[in-house]
Amino acid sequence: MAQIDIQQAFNFQHRRILMSGGSGVLGRSMVRALLGQGATVLLLSRNPTTAAAHFVDLSVEQRDRLHCVAADLGDARQLTAAVDQVLTIGPIDTLINGAGGNRPQATTGSQRFFDLPLTAMHEVVDVNLFSAIQLSQLVVPHFVAQNHGVVLNISSISTARPLTRVVTYSAAKAGLDAFTRWLATHVALEYSPHIRVNAIAPGFFLTEQNRFLLMEADGKTMTTRGQQILAHTPMQRFGDPDDLVGTMLWLLSPAAGFVTGQVIAVDGGFSAYSGV
Repeated sequence: MAQIDIQQAFNFQHRRILMSGGSGVLGRSMVRALLGQGATVLLLSRNPTTAAAHFVDLSVEQRDRLHCVAADLGDARQLTAAVDQVLTIGPIDTLINGAGGNRPQATTGSQRFFDLPLTAMHEVVDVNLFSAIQLSQLVVPHFVAQNHGVVLNISSISTARPLTRVVTYSAAKAGLDAFTRWLATHVALEYSPHIRVNAIAPGFFLTEQNRFLLMEADGKTMTTRGQQILAHTPMQRFGDPDDLVGTMLWLLSPAAGFVTGQVIAVDGGFSAYSGV
């Protein structure tokens, strides 16, 4: 096999990347990094105008390579139409399933596990697991036709150590880990070893979604839960969104050409620490 040119391995100028979940704090950092490496990013969003507003400070050249496409991840017909629309513009060589999130109604704490409504639990599983499965069903056949492609799923450290309260979220992300390993094996054995599938499992990052769990209303004092997390994180801090960028670029690049079916933790050592 030819030796990898490391300098060129992270040059994404000819990459066309379809991504869900790029409007959140973590997703926006990933999108900016991909654009910075020259990639074209096609961002699925329920509200493309709102999504695009997060990137108004980009250079004109980078904004020209960012396309926000309307699609509700919970609507199978919309997803199919969105992928068809993207493919009319040009081929896709990378899929990032970055959509995720939780619902208060699907967590314990203020309510018992036995009383959690199935409707709320279905919503969490749909956005965290089934949107990734369906997008993979729509996009990976094109990778097969091209004989190359990369899928990157965004999981969670809560699959390694299920967290209290977030029962549905942890179960959905654990399913995503299993799907990552299964799809990696399936496409390599049945179709092409040049199609890779991996996942990143972020640890604890301060975002709009979880800030109320980790920080008090004053924005400076950690909650009891936040203190417990840092006590079990050897690096003694929450993650910064840019902490995901290096792992993401590596997994998408030829430098990770022999890496598939893996879930890589980016968690400051949380999953490695036994607590003693």
